[in-house]
Amino acid sequence: MPPTDSETEDHEQMATSSTRSGQSKTPDPARSAAAKKAAATRKRTAARQSTRAAARATVKATDATAQATEAAARATEAEARVRAGQMRQLAERTVDLPVGVGLAARDTFVSTVRGLATTLGDRARMERELARYERRGARARNRFERQVEQTRSSFERGVRARRARVTRLVGEAQSRIGSITQ
Repeated sequence: MPPTDSETEDHEQMATSSTRSGQSKTPDPARSAAAKKAAATRKRTAARQSTRAAARATVKATDATAQATEAAARATEAEARVRAGQMRQLAERTVDLPVGVGLAARDTFVSTVRGLATTLGDRARMERELARYERRGARARNRFERQVEQTRSSFERGVRARRARVTRLVGEAQSRIGSITQ
């Protein structure tokens, strides 16, 4: 197919413009407009790409922050559950201990009374045993009261001795001060 007139003119124009570009400094207006348009397109494409990259970076940072926040929340929740369990266990132990001790004392008392009733059998024997236990209790109480009295007396003697020593030392210090000032 033979070239059309417009194609021939375009071909001639390209040939002359290439020779002209090397020779003359006058820009071709059609070429300059195309170059400006291409530059503007490249600029828009680069701006779009940088905006998309910034958006991806922001999304990644947001996702990372959200994951870190969720992990911290899970850790805090787990710690709170552990603390609540510890507090519950402590409260249960606080209640269970005295109840258990009371039940053990009751069991011991019941078995003691039953043992006495089976061993002693009649009322006179039981009264003798109870009197024996009463005397034993009175001896233990008297022994304890004597120990308390001895401890108190010993403490009071120590306080009196220290007070006398301090009084003596203060008197000696005053007499020395008095002899120095005269």
